[in-house]
Amino acid sequence: MPQLIVQEEQIKNLIKEAILELVREQREVLYDMLAEVIEDLALAQAIQEGESTETASQAEVLKILEGTV
Repeated sequence: MPQLIVQEEQIKNLIKEAILELVREQREVLYDMLAEVIEDLALAQAIQEGESTETASQAEVLKILEGTV
């Protein structure tokens, strides 16, 4: 059992080192990934909110998009 604990600690340390390396060397990639996650979360929230509201006709949506409301 002690060997298993050591291996778990080694794995944790390797993951931490990999994350730190990613932050240091691949900031743009990390930023892009985080931006995607935030966009996905916002979209999921918008979909959930939309499911609990009244539906709108295509004409109503087009009026809003065209700015004629």
